[in-house]
Order: sequence, then structure tokens, then C-alpha cells
Amino acid sequence: MTRPTDDHILAHNRAAWNDAARSGNPWSLPIDAATVARARAGDWQVILTPTQAVPRSWFGDLPGKQVLCLASGGGQQSPTLAAAGADVTSFDLSDEQLALDRLVAEREGLRIRLEQGDMADLTRFADASFDLIFHPCSNVFVRDIQPVWREAARVLRPGGRLLAGFMNPSYFLFDHEEDAATETLQVRYRLPYDESIHPDLSETRRRQLAGGEALEFSHSLQSQIGGQLAAGLVLIDIYEDWWSDAATRLNQFSPTTIATLATKPPL
Repeated sequence: MTRPTDDHILAHNRAAWNDAARSGNPWSLPIDAATVARARAGDWQVILTPTQAVPRSWFGDLPGKQVLCLASGGGQQSPTLAAAGADVTSFDLSDEQLALDRLVAEREGLRIRLEQGDMADLTRFADASFDLIFHPCSNVFVRDIQPVWREAARVLRPGGRLLAGFMNPSYFLFDHEEDAATETLQVRYRLPYDESIHPDLSETRRRQLAGGEALEFSHSLQSQIGGQLAAGLVLIDIYEDWWSDAATRLNQFSPTTIATLATKPPL
């Protein structure tokens, strides 16, 4: 099987997320005016993983901080953090996800810098440009995550923080669409899971990908957590999160996602 290039994967996933944003995907529903008003008053929360709010202590003193929302478009996290007082740059592969951030920003009078690109390539930003990076469960859409961590570490200032969410690797042992149809939970795949070349995808999943859904990739804990450490970051805190039984039957037995807080050591 021919291994697709990174450019092919980026083009496919950009189109997939553009379609998802236009169709009202749960991660593409812009926050309302009341949510913005509460955030301006100091009452706000955001998520890195499906359900659990990120501890406010992870952000430190947010107002005035330079924040990079990395692969986090969709009209949710970026405008919330901007309303809470951060100086926000929203960086995303999808035109339409960024358009939702713009929609909320223009509607509510928020300042959000919008940048489109590959999360593994932040070369447009100088070293030490940001105080905080907010990176929800989106590196599932890239084949190699080490460049993501290296770039995140480079653009963080000394003492800066990386807040990251990612999938539990065990999530990719299963075919969640097929398991939902058969009301079972059966190990079907060997890790690492790579939808761009996987020879054993179910017919359901093949149809979904052919219909334009985004390609996904599993990443080990070594590459997720160890990758941050290898990039020079220091792990400070971690938590696990669940999802819903409707999303996956695995939710009945195991957390499906993980969030980490890491810092860049001071000089």
C-alpha cells in the first residue's frame, strides 16, 4: 500500500474539517454572547478533552498573556480565552474552523489573531513568542507528533506553559462504529494505528473516510508524554477524562483521553 505524503494528509484533513465545521460538528459550535459575557466577568472554563474542564490553576494569571490556541479553531476556546483577557492567536488547519473564531470575535468585539497552517510548522512565529499554548485533542490528525512538541517548546517563553489534550492510545484498538452496531467491544487493530495505510479498516470506516471524514492516527504515551519531555518541557500535572457511551462503548470501561500540563524551564 502506498504511504500518503504529509501534504496529502494535510489536504484531506483540511477539507474534512472544513466540511465538519459547515455541518455543525460538536467542536464547531460557536459560543454564545452569554458565555462571552461571563468570561469577561471572570466566570469561564474550557476543555482540552471531551468533558472535564481544565483546572483554572493550569492557566496561572491569564489576563494579558500571549496565548496560542494550537489546532483549536471552532469558535469555542479561542474566544473564551480572549474574553477572559488573554491576547489570543488562533492557529488551525481549517479555514472554516478559523471562520467560526472570526465570527465570535467580530460579533463580540474580541481581538483574536487568526493564522492558518500545519500544527507541526510554527516557523512564522519567532522563538519565545507565547506565554501559554492551549492544544486540545487534535494531534490525532497528524502522523508524527514530535515536530508538534518541538515547535511548541520553541515558541514558548521560558517559564511558559503547554496545556495539551490527547487520546488514550487504547482508544485505537477498537472500531467504535462497528462496535456500536454490534453492541460489543472487540479488539480489532494493532497499534500504532494509521488510517492512511491501514489494510484492515472496517467497511464502515472505509466509507466514512471515502465520504470525507478526517484521517486519524494513534500515538503512544511515549510519544505523547515522552515527546514533550524530549522537546525540553517539564511535566507538571496530568488528568484523565471520559467521554460518553454514545461516542464509544469503551467509555464504560476506561478513560478515553488524557490532559497534561508542562512548562518550559526558565533560563
